Amino acid sequence: MKIHIKNGRVIDPASGRDETADIYIVAGKIVAVGNGPASFHAIRTVDASGLIVCPGLIDLSARLREPGYEYRATLESEMAAAVAGGVTSLACPPDTDPPLDEPGLVEMLKHRARSLNLAHVYPRGALTVGLKGTTLTEMGELADAGCIAFSQSNTNIEDTQVLLRALQYAATFGHAVWLQPSDYHLARGGVAHEGEVATRLGLTGIPVLAETVAIATLLQLVAVTGARLHLPRISSAAGLHLVAQAKRDGLPVSCDISINHLHLCDNDIGYFNANCRMDPPLRSASDRDALSRGLAAGIVDALCSDHTPVDDDAKQLPFGEAESGATGLELLLPLTLAWARRARIPLVQALARVTSDAARIMGIDAGTLAAGVAADICIFDPDEAYRVTRESLRSQGKNTPFLGLEVVGRTRYTLVSGQIVFDRGSRQARPAAARS
Repeated sequence: MKIHIKNGRVIDPASGRDETADIYIVAGKIVAVGNGPASFHAIRTVDASGLIVCPGLIDLSARLREPGYEYRATLESEMAAAVAGGVTSLACPPDTDPPLDEPGLVEMLKHRARSLNLAHVYPRGALTVGLKGTTLTEMGELADAGCIAFSQSNTNIEDTQVLLRALQYAATFGHAVWLQPSDYHLARGGVAHEGEVATRLGLTGIPVLAETVAIATLLQLVAVTGARLHLPRISSAAGLHLVAQAKRDGLPVSCDISINHLHLCDNDIGYFNANCRMDPPLRSASDRDALSRGLAAGIVDALCSDHTPVDDDAKQLPFGEAESGATGLELLLPLTLAWARRARIPLVQALARVTSDAARIMGIDAGTLAAGVAADICIFDPDEAYRVTRESLRSQGKNTPFLGLEVVGRTRYTLVSGQIVFDRGSRQARPAAARS
């Protein structure tokens, strides 16, 4: 289909472009930005006057809950939520049931995602069989099946010898490893940040030391092996300091933070709000502010939703027993914009953290509006305000600490491979014609 997007404010963080311009799409790809080809005749024209046109958002962490946890969410519901939030590519962790530790499981998930013709799905393979931390998976076969990296999700490898072998193997064959830093023994039994709030509420705390000890160990192993390491969801100022030093030392390390940790702190637990039960836990206000500064400075490479849909029964429990996680795919855009306004960050820089920078970490050809690339595009109204409610969320998971909050910035259209897969006016995500 030939599509002409006209009169929009085009922001392409990869090139630094920020100007009013038109975009021309043919056969699923961008053919021109600015002046269109002489022979171009649009089949559909999208008037983006007053709207911002940017690359489709790229989310580094979104649980789709298939296979195994369909009672919490389905691929259909979460992919619809993704495109409603302007997310066109996402990485999903391997903590499904069974875990993504065999090529057939990865191929099945990718096939299911393609059949829906919504966002692109990039699985992370399990680093160890069954995520049990003892036996390494066949990383080469999983990579051939479509895994972009290898991870333990939120589980630990307690045996440092196994961890060393995993990083050595990954380095030998050029695979990226994503490991959430948390020392099992220091974090064991904890449910909240170890601090004044946890003490007042009588909750078992998880010290910052659990994060920093794990980061220090991983960085030393990276220094020895040369493996590419990504640290998802850093939560503390002290942890970020270690990452900054590692980058100065030239280690192949990157990191991200979640929208929850960018905007919230342990005070937001209030009186046992289970929607604020996170993994890692929400840290102190000073940690939150340090993460914001690190994101602005580029020490934090990217921002993710850490989308984790949970059924109501698992959240309507005492705080210490409630399941961790929050839904976030549809909130990644407005909460990124809220951070940009609060921190006075230019939009081109803020959007880079959820487009081109995230694409670089994933190693995919996306996150740009350059001619010749797939037309994965988000068109949004930067001034539209709406209230986050259970009814406004397309995700099957309604668990978010931002329920009731008025946010600003809403997706109008989402294009994936040149097909309009979401149109706010239609009130639903619409599967496009099958993409090749």
